[in-house]
Amino acid sequence: MPDDELKREGACDDQQPGLPADSDPLGRLVTERPNPISGNLDQLSALEIVRLINAEDARVPQAVAAVAEPIAAAVELIADRLRTGGRLVYLGAGTSGRLGVLDAAECPPTFNTRPEQVIGLIAGGPAALVRAVEGAEDNADAAAADLRAVGLSARDVVVGIATSGRTPYVVGGLRYARQVGASTVGLVCNDDAELRPWCDIFIAPVVGPEVLAGSTRMKAGTATKLVLNTLSTGAMVLLGKTYGNLMVDLRATNTKLMARARRIVCQLTGLTAAAAESLLARCDGEVKTAVVVARCGVDVAEARRLLEEAGGRLRQALEAGGHPN
Repeated sequence: MPDDELKREGACDDQQPGLPADSDPLGRLVTERPNPISGNLDQLSALEIVRLINAEDARVPQAVAAVAEPIAAAVELIADRLRTGGRLVYLGAGTSGRLGVLDAAECPPTFNTRPEQVIGLIAGGPAALVRAVEGAEDNADAAAADLRAVGLSARDVVVGIATSGRTPYVVGGLRYARQVGASTVGLVCNDDAELRPWCDIFIAPVVGPEVLAGSTRMKAGTATKLVLNTLSTGAMVLLGKTYGNLMVDLRATNTKLMARARRIVCQLTGLTAAAAESLLARCDGEVKTAVVVARCGVDVAEARRLLEEAGGRLRQALEAGGHPN
């Protein structure tokens, strides 16, 4: 077909030739557009490819920084829901869903959360974590079913993750969350997001076109991971899961984490490694309990009582036990 005929059919740079302008809504998304910087990608050397991808990746932190305020609002919202007995539920499809499940899975060992306190749901279920489940993201009703299955309530907060901002599974899930009174957060990488009306808080780090057009596991995925890291870590800090920058509420479930727990106790108490290890054993591996026992000169039961009255905050428990910071 001649070029002028293509133009008469409504073709444009960011949609398939010959299609009417409104027949490819995805083609208008910034994350789907070809990146002019990488137009000759297949002609580059390995080193040139690496440098190009790295240069584009450097744009991601700037995009995340631009939405610091809504991220902070979401951190406060999540902390409030967790503090009052609610749960954090991540909801997504494909790469977005996998990143949500990853963040949820890392909360118990890092912050000693209960497995059911931070939940990751992905379109297509657990099988979709390792292999694409075709069509799962297009099922708007499936998310509601998944959320009903985990007993979503008004005490919870749902973070819907969708790079495009229009994934039916995520939109349907946020709509259902609103119906049951749960709080909602949308995390996307396109400003023009269909899910925005269903969000109490809307987070949109716009990273621009991908080096490989439409491959949103790249810059968009990186931006999503950065935001999720901040949401969970920020909320846990507000909940008293840290002391300074130390993860004093970690769950020591492997050799690396047991060594880290021992180092933290040594750092905060001045005990030798052997003494710290012995004390942790007496405290069932609870770092905060061990620190209170050592610094306040109390037994394990009293240390736990001080921590409970302090809402799990080590700094306040130490003050109550007569050992100022």
